[in-house]
Amino acid sequence: MLNYICTCCGRKTPATTREPVCSCGGLFELDYTPPKWNDEKIDRKEWSIFRYREFMALDGDSWREVSLGEGLTPTVELKPGMFVKVDYAMPTLSFKDRGAAGLVAHMKSIGVAECVQDSSGNAGNSVAAYCARAGIRCEIYVPEGTSPKKIAMIESHGAKVHVIPGSRDHCADVCRARVKDEGVYYANHVVNPFFYEGMKAYIYEVFEQLGRIPEHVVLPVGNGTLFIGAVKALEHLHQSGAIRKFPKIVALQSEYCDPLYQARKAGKDDPVSVDVKPTIAEGIAIGKPLRGREILDMMKRHDITVVTAPEDKILAARAAVAREGYYIEHTTAANFAAWDRYCELYGPATDVLITLCGAGIKSDH
Repeated sequence: MLNYICTCCGRKTPATTREPVCSCGGLFELDYTPPKWNDEKIDRKEWSIFRYREFMALDGDSWREVSLGEGLTPTVELKPGMFVKVDYAMPTLSFKDRGAAGLVAHMKSIGVAECVQDSSGNAGNSVAAYCARAGIRCEIYVPEGTSPKKIAMIESHGAKVHVIPGSRDHCADVCRARVKDEGVYYANHVVNPFFYEGMKAYIYEVFEQLGRIPEHVVLPVGNGTLFIGAVKALEHLHQSGAIRKFPKIVALQSEYCDPLYQARKAGKDDPVSVDVKPTIAEGIAIGKPLRGREILDMMKRHDITVVTAPEDKILAARAAVAREGYYIEHTTAANFAAWDRYCELYGPATDVLITLCGAGIKSDH
């Protein structure tokens, strides 16, 4: 049986619990170590992230009733030395589908019938879609300013949407208050460790497709779901001896919302309190990342560089990528603006992997 371990007090709790966090208030981690990486353990007959299930913490075969064929997105050399992973080529047009598949598979396995979640849009849409597939009732809380098209997609899956005035962080507070007051299951992509199990497949796919990991990996960081999942998978490959060298990770934040950038700059262990300004990179506009300490620990452990995406460069980056054939959303464009910024600061670099997080049609607002 799988267990959680509290990141604060170290107490073990069965992963069947309906509680979102430890009784002490600490966040859960999974008490799980994947087996050593072995290509032969990939189920090449399964066309979803669950082809890597031998390396994921899963309880039973509930994933079979949940998967929508997520993952296995193309990894394309956009131009010499720049690889893009076309992650919007997934069921809900977003990279969050990997994590949602892992999370909802767990929910299905323990008999969850209804849930709530807060999101800036993409994660909410993913969880709504996978809950629809699994037959789980779902309500999503989104902050005002969320793309109307994202809201329409969430509602199309049968989920009820609550639009909350104020910031993304306030939206989360409102949702968590309901979880506390009513005891409804919190299907949150940041809090629940099973989401990260799905996100690990991002790296496993690249490694299977290219036979290696590029020297540089660009990862957007708001709440850090892709960042944490990718780092966990890279650590797994590195510890297994499958890759000899850990890649140089370039983490990025919006220059209008940069609590982790400021913390890294000041050498602090916790996110810095910042004044959040409106940004078109809505997917990473997180002023108080719940797993900030965990993210900063990973950054310190692997000497990860954090840069900010210049707000006035995002739309130009979006247009430039569109002219190469990929119509991406604003937050995805921030990845390219931040990579350009990194090269300005540290010199030209090549052999880089950048994710195309979401489709452009989702952020036309």
